Amino acid sequence: MTSAWWSAAVRALLPRACPGCARQLEGEAGLCSGCRAALRPQVQVHSPLLARPAPHLVTLGLYRGPLRRSVRALKYGGARDLADVLGAALARGVPPGWEVSSVIPVPLHVARQRIRGFNQAELLARALARNLGVPCLPQALSRPRTSQSQARQQAAGRQNLQGHFQAHAAVVPPGTVLLVDDVLTTGHTLVACRDALQGAGVPTLAYAVVAR
Repeated sequence: MTSAWWSAAVRALLPRACPGCARQLEGEAGLCSGCRAALRPQVQVHSPLLARPAPHLVTLGLYRGPLRRSVRALKYGGARDLADVLGAALARGVPPGWEVSSVIPVPLHVARQRIRGFNQAELLARALARNLGVPCLPQALSRPRTSQSQARQQAAGRQNLQGHFQAHAAVVPPGTVLLVDDVLTTGHTLVACRDALQGAGVPTLAYAVVAR
């Protein structure tokens, strides 16, 4: 049994607290109403964290405070219902002018996903796609090579991830692809995914991350 299964079992038996503010949840799913109201998506025309400017990036804010605690509860605490809340909030920030035709999550290596029990980026992407009314295509991008988490490395040791991802563009419809991840740290992961997709013939990408 995975650690995610045990986390979910414990959460089902114990009273739940809001991961954002620690207030006990009373019938709400994922976050309390106050923390939900504080989720305000922001659109950036570029990000200095990416190796090259991103034409479109939507995020819910900086990786700190309630947002950091929410991401960690989803990623490490098995609070999968948070993906619905955070994905819906991201969807509210996607302008119609982006003409998003599909949503693709940043993949985990199969070994890491087997240990965790799920890919948090895929859960977010599915919620985001559902709210936008477009398909989610987790099969369009795979990660045949594994690496240490970018968020856990020192800046000097962060890896070049070129070649770690493989795109399968035949399943991607025309239009703008929205690439989704939970946290934007160095930008190397998104750049490697973008390069794989564009190398396979996907021309236009935008980006959505919960926190940066």
